Amino acid sequence: MDPGVYLFRDDEDAVLYCGKAKALRKRVSSYFSNQDRLATRTRQLVSKIRKIDWIVVGSEVEALLLENKLIKKYSPKYNISLKDSKTFAYIAFTKDVYPRILSSRKSGPKLESFGPYTDGTMRRDLQKLVVSTFKLRTCRTMPNKACLNYHIGICTAPCIGNVSQLDYQKQVDDARRFLEGDSARTVDALTKRMHEASMGMRYEEALELRNQIDSIRALSEKQIVDHEKNYDQDILVFKKVGEKALVVQMGIRRGVLLGKKDFEIENQENFEQEFLRAFYSANQIPREIMLNKACWTDEVEREALEGFLERSRGARVSIIVPIKGEKRALIDLAEKNIEANMEHDSALADLQESLNLPSIPLVIESFDISNLGDEHIVSGMVRFVNAKPDKKGYRKFKIRTVDGADDFASMREVVHRRYRRLLDEGAKMPDLILIDGGIEQLNAARDSLNSLGLALPVIGLAKKFEEIYLPDESTPRRFNNNSKMMLLLRRIRDATHNFSIGYNRKRREMKLREEFEGHAVPSSQ
Repeated sequence: MDPGVYLFRDDEDAVLYCGKAKALRKRVSSYFSNQDRLATRTRQLVSKIRKIDWIVVGSEVEALLLENKLIKKYSPKYNISLKDSKTFAYIAFTKDVYPRILSSRKSGPKLESFGPYTDGTMRRDLQKLVVSTFKLRTCRTMPNKACLNYHIGICTAPCIGNVSQLDYQKQVDDARRFLEGDSARTVDALTKRMHEASMGMRYEEALELRNQIDSIRALSEKQIVDHEKNYDQDILVFKKVGEKALVVQMGIRRGVLLGKKDFEIENQENFEQEFLRAFYSANQIPREIMLNKACWTDEVEREALEGFLERSRGARVSIIVPIKGEKRALIDLAEKNIEANMEHDSALADLQESLNLPSIPLVIESFDISNLGDEHIVSGMVRFVNAKPDKKGYRKFKIRTVDGADDFASMREVVHRRYRRLLDEGAKMPDLILIDGGIEQLNAARDSLNSLGLALPVIGLAKKFEEIYLPDESTPRRFNNNSKMMLLLRRIRDATHNFSIGYNRKRREMKLREEFEGHAVPSSQ
């Protein structure tokens, strides 16, 4: 019944999996008995095991620490890999005489860091707000002359001696308090300055301060959970869905909700504990971790997990499963996020079943043609991955080969161009193509796919009756407009339409600007 760490190796002696156990013999033998009860991924692992190594240690905490070290050393294929977790970033101040503000993937002794922020958009908005409100420098090296930020009023320009070191440090101190969650004090100080500017008839300055106050309040409304917390917390909820396991992590720093991060991993035995160890090997460990369910068999195992995290953090860590009150409400909030993710999965599964698609349409690309008369004919393509917009995958097309407003020929052109390029690049094709339109637009898209030798699933969604057209079917199919599947398709179609209209509008504005500038009368010298 000794605790320790075991290593499963394949026929080439490579480490497949590294695990810890409070009773080595019992844990290792469990992989080879009652295999019908094992998850699919675990059965695959067992089928490849050719050699087992083990190391006996003195306690469960030592086993956890050794397991973590060996996972980092060998990167075993069947251990949970959370590469995504390394994308979390901090807002930080340098420790220069005149500190600058920046984003950093790492926290260290050379930086004063706040975070990490699991929501990148919120972090960027927050950093932008701090720069504009507290007028801190962002330049990597101090220039010899004032930069654009000074001229637009968002830096006090210590580079040209425009602010003393003492006054600049006050700006940093105010920004620090704000990033630590004390937005009320920041708002009070800005409000006082706004009234002083107004009384002094410096109305432009007063207006700027009012806008800053409004921005802080708007952002704070999205962030505040409980201002009275003076320690950091994390919420982690787990849910098994078939062969998958879904995880939502939400970070709270001194009462400020930083955002959330979603993970989808393959279901396997004890995935919750393994996830915790992998996640906190790459991320800041808070004082308190709240879970939606216990992932230990007894208190000894829970204490060992806490001890492992405390060794890494260098301070106390508590892991709890709230059953009522404010903390349970936070767990419920995180669970709602998992339910939302499951709704996306459900919509995609319904889409596959209803349209008899060969696979779940995880990647959907959608096209729309936009024109104004015979000019400015363009197309927009949006890309959804796992039922969510992938804006980096959006594409714009200016029609090249079609004269006049011919939507069908235009659709034929853009579909051909898109998938000709993917073929040339050897890139992965989408699981489903959605065309904004009826049977004619659908046939135009299909013609292009056929000319490229591609047999990709493609459908048309007509606006008038919200009908779905399928190739080789003269009669459209109708489904419940309020079903998850139809709501998702309409959301994708509408996003495509708006994206195309936006590109069309931009092209027209550029044309009008060129015409205006071409006819403008030069001013006299």
